[in-house]
Amino acid sequence: MCKKYLVAGAGKSGLCATALLARNHENVILFDENEKINKDELLERIECEDKTNVSVYIGNLTDEMLSDIDAMVISPGIPTDAPFALQVKEKGIPVLSEIELAYLYEKGTVVAITGTNGKTTTTTLVGEIMKAHNDKTFVVGNIGIPYTSLCDKTSADSVTVAEISSFQLETIHTFKPHVSAILNITPDHLNRHYTFENYANCKLDITKNQEITDYAIFNYDDPDTRARANVSNVKRIFFSRTEMLEEGVIVVDGNIVVREAGRETVVLAVDDIKLLGVHNLENVLAAVAMTYYMGVPVETIKKVCCEFMGVEHRIEYVKTVDGVAYYNDSKGTNPDAAIKAVLAMTQKTYLIGGGYDKKSTYDEWILSFGDKVKCLVLIGETADAISACAKSHGFTNVVRATDLEEAVKYCHANAKEGEAVLLSPACASWDMFKSYEQRGDLFKEYVRKL
Repeated sequence: MCKKYLVAGAGKSGLCATALLARNHENVILFDENEKINKDELLERIECEDKTNVSVYIGNLTDEMLSDIDAMVISPGIPTDAPFALQVKEKGIPVLSEIELAYLYEKGTVVAITGTNGKTTTTTLVGEIMKAHNDKTFVVGNIGIPYTSLCDKTSADSVTVAEISSFQLETIHTFKPHVSAILNITPDHLNRHYTFENYANCKLDITKNQEITDYAIFNYDDPDTRARANVSNVKRIFFSRTEMLEEGVIVVDGNIVVREAGRETVVLAVDDIKLLGVHNLENVLAAVAMTYYMGVPVETIKKVCCEFMGVEHRIEYVKTVDGVAYYNDSKGTNPDAAIKAVLAMTQKTYLIGGGYDKKSTYDEWILSFGDKVKCLVLIGETADAISACAKSHGFTNVVRATDLEEAVKYCHANAKEGEAVLLSPACASWDMFKSYEQRGDLFKEYVRKL
């Protein structure tokens, strides 16, 4: 007998979840509270041939509607304590993340990456290494490709590499990667999770269904990650760029080395990595650890790591104009990520920051400027708070711009040859843009027009 699912959220995640269920002959109601949505247009956007069992509901949920619902699939952008979500839970209806739903259809092996920062770079690199080893590799998740769009194409010999956010981990039940990684844990999304402890616990949930035949990779150099690595249900592997661990993936005499059972395996030289910044060395260490324990030959890991050029919107070189280098780090959506971008810069830098308010604090970001950041150009709803924070720490060269284009023009008019301009906002994009990708694409467009 078919189940009846309520899919909450009419964005990309919800549309793909609905299509997956429809392809598998389940009954689905795609639901969104936004009454401005056109139901017929939304139905058209669901990519499946047979929509007989699909309906669209816009508005407020009723008890009558929920009376025969077997489960709700919630999109990651919707808080699990939204009033309608609490209404569903009170009825005893299971709430699943899109990741959990996809996993129910997964036939192959899963590799999963979470962390506050570095997820997309690490996921992309792990995906490239796995593709070089196994052409039946899928890269999905928070990286921008819903897991539900590809999960029913998996097979017993395929590998799914998934970038997983804390929002997606809130509502997993059976999701179990063979190899997981927690790259780092620093305060983020506190407007959603309320406390750092809640947020950190969501990250750790990536390991909760793993078994002793599985692997969990942890960043030894990050104190909050290391403190939570006392898991006993799984084989625990550390990576470190600073410590000489007896076991793990480490740096020895300028080489990335796997140290296990009393022997060392050299994978590649640190100098062969093309990515800027020590944070990217950590990302490579994590990728090496994950793929090594997935059984990928060392030569394959080395070749892909040496060729990898990074990902879009993450300290991405755009163009040099009048001797000034422009970098797009729009994916720096929290202070910790933005700190890493600042530390990676080698020139005096005009820094463009500000955006949607996630209730972050900016002190450590400001303190990281040192003598690298020459001017801070602010946009967005956090501009006042960041400006006040900067001035409280004695950084006074702060400029306000009405929008991103004006910020780019200001930097172009003032930056000198040999200096750099960096977009690394330390904030989400949603106050002025649809996504960090749109923000980064516009930055590149404005720079290329200079």
